[in-house]
This record gives sequence, C-alpha cells and structure tokens, in this order.
Amino acid sequence: MPSSLTELWFRGIAANPAAPSDVLLRLLHPAARAAWKVLCQERALPADVIDAVIGHPERSVRRAFARNPYAAPAQRSRLVDDPDAFVRADLASGPRLRTGRVEALPDDVIETLLTRQDDPDHAQPVTADEIRQELAFSGQIPMSFYREMPAHKNPELRVQGAGSWLWLTPGQRNALLADPDPAVRDAARRHSRILDPAAMEADLPEADCHHRSLLLVNYAVSRTVAEACLAGGRNLWALAHNRYTPADAVACLARHPDPHVRERVAGRADLDPPLLEVLAKDPDDTVRTRALVHPLPRTWAQREALDQVVGRTAEAIGPVAEMRVEPDTDWYSACCVSTHPLLRRVAATYSGLPQELVHRLADDPDPDVRHLLAYNHPLAPPATVLDAFIATPQQRPYLLTLPHLPRTGLRHLLNHEDPDVRGLAAADTTLDRPPTHLLTDADADVRRAAAANPLLPLDLIETLLDTPDTAEAAAANPRLSPERLHDLLNRTDLPHTAAN
Repeated sequence: MPSSLTELWFRGIAANPAAPSDVLLRLLHPAARAAWKVLCQERALPADVIDAVIGHPERSVRRAFARNPYAAPAQRSRLVDDPDAFVRADLASGPRLRTGRVEALPDDVIETLLTRQDDPDHAQPVTADEIRQELAFSGQIPMSFYREMPAHKNPELRVQGAGSWLWLTPGQRNALLADPDPAVRDAARRHSRILDPAAMEADLPEADCHHRSLLLVNYAVSRTVAEACLAGGRNLWALAHNRYTPADAVACLARHPDPHVRERVAGRADLDPPLLEVLAKDPDDTVRTRALVHPLPRTWAQREALDQVVGRTAEAIGPVAEMRVEPDTDWYSACCVSTHPLLRRVAATYSGLPQELVHRLADDPDPDVRHLLAYNHPLAPPATVLDAFIATPQQRPYLLTLPHLPRTGLRHLLNHEDPDVRGLAAADTTLDRPPTHLLTDADADVRRAAAANPLLPLDLIETLLDTPDTAEAAAANPRLSPERLHDLLNRTDLPHTAAN
C-alpha cells in the first residue's frame, strides 16, 4: 500500500459525511494522525466521536476540535476546564473564520474564561489574561453579555463591565461608582476619567501613537486640547468624529479644507440645522451625501450603523459586526423604503428585519443591498445568497457556512467561468447526470468536488481511489458503504481501536 494513498484515504474518509462512528473512531489512532485536522476541525461529528475527541490524550486532537466551526458552542465548551492551557486558549479563540460571525459561547463558559485566575503553583504557557484577550477578540461574546456585565452577580465581571464606560447609561455608571465591592468602585473611578476632559488632557500623549488616537476619537475633549489640535492641524479627523468635541471646535472643523474632516462632521448626531445646511451644500459630493442622507434628528447609534457601510462595497464589508448600542427596528424599517441606496444597505445589515422587508430588499436594484442582506439576515432567500456567493469571492468562506446557501439545483452553473462556482455545482447531488466531465477540470478543487459526488458510478469511484489526484475526494464520497470504508482502512493496516 503506497504511503501517499494511505494519508489521502485517511483524510478523505475523515471528511466523508456518510462515515459512521465506528469508522471515524478508528481515525483517532495515532497512526492516522494525518486525518486529525480534517476529522476534528473541518466537519460535524457524531456525539460518541465528540466524546472520544474530548477525552483524547493528544493535545492536537482537542485543540483542533476547540476551533471547529461545525461544532455547536456547547460541544466545544466541554473543553473549558481542559488541563492544557493551549486547548483552553483555542476554545477562547474560536473557529477563526476568515470572514463572518461565529456563534457565541454559553454564558457560563464565557464567565469561566473571563474570571479564571492563574494557579501560582503551576505555571502555564498561556496565561489566564492572554486567554481573556483571545476571547475578547474572538466574536464569541455576544453583545447581550457585555450589556449584562455591569450588573452581573460576579463582581469580577462588574469590574470588567466598567471597561465599557462609554456605552453605559448614567444609571449604570452611578451604580458601579457606588458598588458594594471596592474593586468594582475602583474600576469605575478609573474608567470615569474617560468622560473627564481634564483627566483626558492629563493622560494625552504628545507624540502621535495609537493611545493618542484612541483618546481623541472616543474620550471627552477639553477645550485646551481641541484648540491645540486645531492650531497645529493635528488629529482633526479624530476631533470631527468624537461626540464630546466642543461645539465651537466642530463648527471650525465643518469649514476645514480637508473633505474627510468635513464628512466626519456631516455625520455627527449633534449637528444643529444651520450647520447641516452648510454641509448639505458642500462642494464635495461625499460630504453632501453624508449630510443629506441622514435627516435630523439623529442618534449616535444610527451614525455608527451608517459608518459600517459608508464608502465601502458589500464585497469589502462582509457580514456586519454587532453594535454595542443598536438603533431601533423602526429606524431600520424606515431605511428599507428610502430612495437612497446607502440607507437601504444599512437596513440590509440588520438581522432583525421582518420577513416582508427582507423580501423587499432581496429585490433591490442595488447589488450591495442584496449582498449585505445575504450576509446578515437568516431569512435571506436562497437565490439571494447564491447570487452573493457568485458575485463576492472574498465572502465565500463565510457564505459556505450558511445553511440557506443552495447546494442543489445548480446544473446551470456546471460550466461557470469561476472555479469556485463550478466546484459548488459539481457537488450537487440532484444533477440529472454525474459530473464526470469535471473530473478532468483544470482546477483541482473542482476535480475533487466532482470525485466526491455520490452520483458517480461505483466502479468509477473505485478507479479514482487508486489515483493520487482524486484518491482523497473519492474516499470522501458518501456512496462508499461503511464496509468499504473499513476495508480501505484495513488495507492501510490501521487498527480497529483508537487506543493510544
């Protein structure tokens, strides 16, 4: 048995959707190590195989499963108390999709990862704080959890909740400042400096750096700081963006020569009508558009929603991230019926739209509206999702994770010029004939998709199993019976047990 075919069969069988548990369990043997990434990270698994993976002695098996995007968060969460810090760190990091959202971990698991402390008697290669940072950037903490942290029963989470000071209500801030736990009160006092212009002025670095930009974009701005920035021509975009910039400084920025600065002013939620009227007549089209597209009165949350789509196509945006403070549904509904495509694009990013408005946007003449709807709404019609898959290559890894991306009825795409699209069609199990002509396609991924299609005759699949170019995909073909899969593994001398 050639060793090259052995590893190809291992990986193919690991991916085979028809492989039963007793076949998959054999692949957990160390001799089948080549299959572990495919098996543990790149597919859904039966419950008994998950049990074996969770308890597997090899760290690499558990680490792969911790990053599995096809496993439910509750399944991956069973690794939260894994003795190996790398496994826990991978759970906190999550599936790491190139684009798109990941599902949130259960609240109790998030709490455990956020509040666990290092054992001083047992040094770990990854610290609890590093794991918290991985979790914070993973997308696995829902905004609902962040919103509940300031009043959480666990004081450590209230301490961390104080870090969201900018997004807290006055009542939440006051509660944290008067919290019965001294650590929470101390954290609240530290973070309250964010809204103290004098404190921000004292903390502001003179040299240009990330921390200086962070403060000037978000924190309360003193008149002295604003005047110094205006006089020196520094950080003007940040001042124009910052909701706490003094009104007279905003008025100066509205007349600045740089249109990027004026555009930032034009999007502010606190503009008075006369200043908005000036910007609505600006010589720069981008500034005029931002002034006119969003009528007064406005909210800062609405500005943030617009910021996520302004000036970028759906191809570049992809699925839009959750917002700390979401505009209300009525505003998004009004955006749906706007004559301006920019507001309809904003509406398409909102996953809470009712079905009748979803169907309206699915027929929108603006392609970015339709594509954003495909990325963001669970009720987006399958035809809209397929259109987004064809039109926006950068988003395909994410779109392939969506259950409403069509996998059948794709005969008309078999000869599409894009190999990714041909590959999707080559896997269609409802074709009127096997996609044999694609077994010689110029693209290797298309050839593999065709070789894994169960419409192929069994004798042809057997031939493909012995050809290195197609052996892996043929071993993944669900037409192979469990007995045949066991036979292939027997030919590699793989034991019938997954024992170490």
